[in-house]
Amino acid sequence: MGIHSIMVVNNHGQPRLIKFYKEIPHAQRESVVREAFALVSKRPDSVCNFLEGTEYWGSDVRLIYRHYATLYFIFAVDTAESELGILDLIQVFVEALDKCFENVCELDLIFHVDKIHHILDEIVMAGMVLETSLKEILKAVNGTLKHARDTQAQAEQNTKIGENRTRK
Repeated sequence: MGIHSIMVVNNHGQPRLIKFYKEIPHAQRESVVREAFALVSKRPDSVCNFLEGTEYWGSDVRLIYRHYATLYFIFAVDTAESELGILDLIQVFVEALDKCFENVCELDLIFHVDKIHHILDEIVMAGMVLETSLKEILKAVNGTLKHARDTQAQAEQNTKIGENRTRK
């Protein structure tokens, strides 16, 4: 399958972004996130960012993570995936967030959930990597946002025209 899950969790273990590409019963999702956080948060910075053989995922899935400031970016991936490739993908995701939010912080993940998911969907869809070029990701995200703004402006203009016609 490739990527099974993407989790962004703060230093206190609170999930800020969770995306599962493999079907997991809703009741188990919290324990999966808790297990992943417990495993990565207790590791010192001097060790590698790969974990194999977690209790939930088993030996066929590897956790690959990066710790930035107050957030852990954790990807659960097949063992066939390149560890360095996924670390690079995490870096691209963080850079895209940083460009879109001008120095992204945890609050951006809380208050801009839709935009965060949109950025992630430009990078990964259905557990498969779609795009790794930061330039192309930003172009797609900005193009969609521009289209949404233009559509909103057009709708507002049409509403004003309709109000003017009813007044006459």
